[in-house]
Order: sequence, then structure tokens, then C-alpha cells
Amino acid sequence: MKVGFVGLGSMGHAMAGRLLKGGHEVVVTNRTRAKADDLLAQGAVFAETPAEVARQVEIVFSMLFDDASTEEVVFGEHGIASGLAPGAIHACSSTLSLAQARRLKDGHAERGQVYVSAAVLGRPPAAQAGELFVIAAGQEDALSRLRPLFGCFGQRVFEMGQDPLQANLAKLSLNFMIFSTIEQMAEVFAINEKAGTDPHRIFDLMTGSFYNAPVHRNYGKLMVDHEYDNPGAPVTLGLKDVEMFLKAGGEQGVPLPYASIVRDRFLGAISAGDADRDFVVLLERVRQDGGLK
Repeated sequence: MKVGFVGLGSMGHAMAGRLLKGGHEVVVTNRTRAKADDLLAQGAVFAETPAEVARQVEIVFSMLFDDASTEEVVFGEHGIASGLAPGAIHACSSTLSLAQARRLKDGHAERGQVYVSAAVLGRPPAAQAGELFVIAAGQEDALSRLRPLFGCFGQRVFEMGQDPLQANLAKLSLNFMIFSTIEQMAEVFAINEKAGTDPHRIFDLMTGSFYNAPVHRNYGKLMVDHEYDNPGAPVTLGLKDVEMFLKAGGEQGVPLPYASIVRDRFLGAISAGDADRDFVVLLERVRQDGGLK
């Protein structure tokens, strides 16, 4: 297929690269053109604006930081929506609020275009290996066209329903589960460290027994090794996501007390100067509360 990709951060770059490896023609754009250089060397084509990308394809992916950047790239001057043909698909892989996802669904529908939420679970190394999990929702005919593309960067696709917002909420929910698991592990590592047990021993016990899911193995290893400074996802990103989850809880009338705890941990990390470090640095806030140096 001929596919567009807008947004070449660490995740978007890897996903676009996987589409190229899958044999697809890929048209890309990014605010910083240099981030596309190696993709161009592999055969990608560069377009100057998101609208130019959309004019050349029937399916365009976007992977952007937040609601504001997504709104600008989709509906701003020279945005995706201004170039996308009627019936063409915009598949957005960004983690968005429900309000922004609704805006995308309605804005594309007004133009006769199709919006699909195609959120992903996984960090950049998983994207590079084609091992993401894709959380998708949208019209069945659009999902049918997208499935071969999802297979380029995803090891499994979970379809949530026909309303794109279902995938956005599922993504926010699972991100919250990652954050709350990090908080749980941080408390366990800190109390055992204070009692004199090396956190690496606790990590071995956890992952060698009942707690050996990827979230425990991968994030737990980063935590006990204090690997905070090569962030797959920074604290600011975690705060953005948990605040959107809390807002969704308000919209749905569902109390989310654990999410409030995680939100406060992220705020504490930012106040401590850790905004741009990996969000597993929450361990240090728990250690600090426990009087550990």
C-alpha cells in the first residue's frame, strides 16, 4: 500500500520504518526533517506538510505528543484533514483525551473522511522489533484495510469496537495500570531496601515467581538499576496520560483514587527536577518518603 506517516518521534519513526520493511510505500513528514533522513535512505518520500502527505495516500497514520499537537497537525493550516480525500482514513496512534478523540471523529466525519483510533502499547524498542500491541477501534471496513499495516509493527491487534473513543479509553486505562504497577513496585523495593534487602533480590523473587509479566520484568529492571536518564517515556508524558485518565473518570462518573496517587507522584517528580527523566524515577520519590538516600 501507499501509506502516510506524520510525526517521527522515537515511536513514530520506528513504526514508519516497520511499514517500509513490510514493503509499503511510505510518505512521511516531520517538523524536524533530519529525523526522516534514514527513512528516506530506505525509500520513504518526504512531504513538506501533513496535507501534502494526505493528498498522496488513502491511509495516513499520525503519532504526536498530545492533544494540542494533534489538533494542529490534523485541523490546522496545511493539516491532514485539508489534504485527505473523502473516504480516506486517518489512523491516529497518539495517546489522546476522550475530548480530542471525539473532535477527530466528528471533524473527519464532517469532511466525509474516516477516523480510526490505533493506539499502541510498548516502548520504542518494541516498535523497532515490530512487537507493539495495537488497540484499535473504528468502522469495520476501515479496520479491515488497516489490519495488514498493523501487522508490520504490532504482534497482536485488539479491536475494542466501532467507536474510536473505545480504543482511546482502553489505552489510557492500560497506561494507568503501568503507572500504578510502578508505584506498587516502588513501595515494595523501598520498604525492603530500608530493611536491608537489596532491591535486586526482591526483583529476582518477583520475576522468578508470580510477578513476571513484561511490566514487572522491564520496568522493574529499570527501577532497581536506577536507569532514569535514557527515557523511553518521560515523567511529563506519564502526568499527561494519568490526568486524561482522571478526566475520563469524571466524564464517566467513576472514582479513580489510585490514579490520584499516581498523579501526585508525577507532580512530586517534576517538582524534584525529574520532569524529563524516565517515569520509573517515581521510585526515588518513594525512597525519599521512606528516608532513604
